Amino acid sequence: MAALHSQLLPGISVGSSCSSDNKFSLRNSNNNKGGLVEVAAVAAVSQTWFTGRVSEHWHSDAFRLFSRQAVEKSQSLRVLKRAATMTVVASTNGTNGAAVHVDTTISPRVAALKPSKTMAIADKATALVQAGVPVIRLAAGEPDFDTPGPIVEAAVEALRQGFTRYTPNAGTLEIRQAICHKLKEENGLSYTPDEILVSNGAKQSVMQAVVAVCSPGDEVIVPSPFWVSYPEIARLADATPVIVQTSITDNFILKPESLSAVLNEKSRVLILCSPSNPTGAVYPRKTLEAIAAIVAKHPRLLVISDEIYEHIIYSPARHISFASLPGMWERTFTVNGFSKAFAMTGWRLGYLAAPKHFVVACNRLQSQLTSGASSISQKAGVAALGLGYAGGEAVATMVKAFLERRDFLVQRLQALDGVKLSVPEGAFYLFPDFSAYYGTEVEGFGKIHDAETLCRFFLERAKVALVPGDAFGNGCCVRISYAASMEELTTAIESIESVMPLLKPATALSK
Repeated sequence: MAALHSQLLPGISVGSSCSSDNKFSLRNSNNNKGGLVEVAAVAAVSQTWFTGRVSEHWHSDAFRLFSRQAVEKSQSLRVLKRAATMTVVASTNGTNGAAVHVDTTISPRVAALKPSKTMAIADKATALVQAGVPVIRLAAGEPDFDTPGPIVEAAVEALRQGFTRYTPNAGTLEIRQAICHKLKEENGLSYTPDEILVSNGAKQSVMQAVVAVCSPGDEVIVPSPFWVSYPEIARLADATPVIVQTSITDNFILKPESLSAVLNEKSRVLILCSPSNPTGAVYPRKTLEAIAAIVAKHPRLLVISDEIYEHIIYSPARHISFASLPGMWERTFTVNGFSKAFAMTGWRLGYLAAPKHFVVACNRLQSQLTSGASSISQKAGVAALGLGYAGGEAVATMVKAFLERRDFLVQRLQALDGVKLSVPEGAFYLFPDFSAYYGTEVEGFGKIHDAETLCRFFLERAKVALVPGDAFGNGCCVRISYAASMEELTTAIESIESVMPLLKPATALSK
């Protein structure tokens, strides 16, 4: 192992032991004073024994530097950072028993990514259900409806016709023309097929837009609460996410003056999501026009308008595409897809529309990542866009059901003492503020410190899975998805109501 370390860390001598604290030491051989850096293992050592001809003993050692002074004295901060995140797998390989060492270091950029809490909680809830625990899952952000029949039939027919080959990287001409027609008829936006890029979901579209236009040190403006992936996408692009807080009293709508206060020469992208995940907020035209006036004053500033929930909107709210505002077409990436409105989350199909030079850059990036979207999904997408204006009757039926569910939960949540709620105008989420209960003690559970412990309390005691608001940038709230049947929602809210008396705040609550 020492030989391996001498290759990975030139100028650094490495000593190791099998003591109980699993510590390793690094010594800079170029430092005459012999400054010693002790690096403690931060991952448990896992040991697996296999019976048979070959016996392997695996060690997984993760290192963390804890001496700033020693780091400053080291030969190379970059080298030591690598050591800090290095995992070495040692095993015997073959019949001769020779040791094989593999450096399984993960890129610092990837290692720094935060896992999605929404997916983590959804996976935990699913595991509990599979184990026989009757958990009601209100964490995942996907419709509970089946994909409309005509869409499914179009995909089946494509399979029967052998439409199973690669398509053009940007998408078939058929679907790009259909998207152009939809954007013109529904959003008042004029694009040509070479200004459309079809991808494997709207998330990929957002990712490629940010990566295509951001340089190291650029800033991406993200209003909070935000979709969990926005800040991480900015970091992957080597940009800096700048979080701008909004207030529940303003229905979580970004104030133009708050945007203006954070803009500078480094500002490169503003991400807007309307209707919003996680709040359901819908930006009114007047606010969007004020934001556009500010954006116009900054030549470098581009806008990604995430409109994936545009059809799930409740009257009198009305969806406005940001690119339709005066002077904004030239600097806007309009991102949309099929997952939410058409109940097609598993089909993985999204798109962006933008000026051609931006689309060319994103298309080049996609060609080296995933290539084009599924041929079958693209045929299904054409059928979806053919259902009629705003998805026709199939989508209208789903939206009507979402509205009934929203109204039901809003009434019940507003009746809970201390809970604040902004009534959403779109999407299928509620984002209530439960912070009045933070700091309370629950017998047999412990203290409710924050949204995460509150959600754990609801999961353990009410058997309802919710998502803590800090995942979306606001730790006062929790996200509730009402993309579930009325029967499930009724059971869920009754379960939550039944455990609320266990929360006993020290001070009186008010509405």
